[in-house]
Amino acid sequence: MVKIGAIELPEFPLLLAPMEDVSDPPFRALCKEQGADVVYTEFISSEGLIRDAAKSTMKLDIYEKERPVGIQIFGANLDSMLRAVEIVEKSNPDIIDINFGCPVKKVVSKGAGAGILKDICLMEKLTAEIVKRTHLPVTVKTRLGWDHDSIRIVEVAERLQDVGIKALSIHGRTRAQMYKGNADWAPIAEVKNNPRMHIPIFGNGDVNSPERAVEMRDTYGLDGAMIGRASIGNPWFFKQVKHYFETGTPLAPISMIERVEAARRHLKMAIDWKGEVLGVLETRRHYTNYFKGIPNFKAYRTKMVTSDHSADVFKTFDEVESAFGTHQFV
Repeated sequence: MVKIGAIELPEFPLLLAPMEDVSDPPFRALCKEQGADVVYTEFISSEGLIRDAAKSTMKLDIYEKERPVGIQIFGANLDSMLRAVEIVEKSNPDIIDINFGCPVKKVVSKGAGAGILKDICLMEKLTAEIVKRTHLPVTVKTRLGWDHDSIRIVEVAERLQDVGIKALSIHGRTRAQMYKGNADWAPIAEVKNNPRMHIPIFGNGDVNSPERAVEMRDTYGLDGAMIGRASIGNPWFFKQVKHYFETGTPLAPISMIERVEAARRHLKMAIDWKGEVLGVLETRRHYTNYFKGIPNFKAYRTKMVTSDHSADVFKTFDEVESAFGTHQFV
């Protein structure tokens, strides 16, 4: 069993990573149904929260069926982060996660996200004060370091554990790498194997198949996997991994009926949550993966990602179901 504070999780839990414009309530609900053990919100700006910015406060919406759910915040100003924690607590999440890993320039340029990897002392101070401020378990997501020459993740992990975090997720790339090249899990394993460490260490980056999840568990010995890009338009990834863990064999291919139904439900929930315009717009990125590998599908996909009205998208789903519904795809 793995524990984040008092939260009990199964052996080698699978966590849905916080992803901007992806890990919203509709998508989290689908991933939870398919086996995600912990889900995280999109990352939320502490400055946006304290200014009551609509986009930031909307991301605080969480639902009972998602639990355990973590709300992730980012920022580099201590006062703003502490005020944000007080706002987050009112949404009653199970976990507060601090983003020290986002590599995007507009975040990093303000010293937040992975930008804080240039100032480990500030990272430690911010974390310590947040832990003191809340009764909720605090976790951190970060990267190996700013660049290859400044990787100090073993030391960073010790310092964050010493100030009270309850789990650490590490993306196996530096900020300089962004999302290029291959994730390096060896330094994450070094953190896990450090005899001083006693909190769960979760790996992130390139867990893109059940076989890779097994490798992270059995070869690298980590406590769990945080799944990001592999889940986009593929909420079944969590079920596929767990089936492989249990049987050593791949899960049967997802039928077209299941794919269409998931896409249909996703769009409906997105519209219910964020309205017609954003609901239609922000589910588009999932459709390529929902229907990945389907032959002769380009015309349908084009309609899905160019239609501005949900009625047209739902009509396309019906057409797909009619044309492909009885087919099975590997």
